[in-house]
Amino acid sequence: MASWQAPRAGTATESETDRETRVETARPWNVVVHDDPVTLMIYVTSAFMEVFGYAREKAHRLMMEVHTTGRAVVWTGDREQAEVYVHKLQARHLRVTLERVDGG
Repeated sequence: MASWQAPRAGTATESETDRETRVETARPWNVVVHDDPVTLMIYVTSAFMEVFGYAREKAHRLMMEVHTTGRAVVWTGDREQAEVYVHKLQARHLRVTLERVDGG
């Protein structure tokens, strides 16, 4: 039977090491709007202004990115808020997806 010994000063016991935790920040999520052949550009611009509170210039720039490239990341952040934005944009009949930002 082994006898118990107190750890020497400056050394960590196994239980202390086991308790160490590594804190990782959650990766953000992108709200991506996709182009469609039906929705009017002014409507998309207005939706961005209403949902995100963007100024007309920013909303218009994002709408033009959607129109010219087929998609645009319109917001990035925590997943819960991203999901709220996705639902709000879908309620306005926009094509929207949620994408996890690559950890690179």
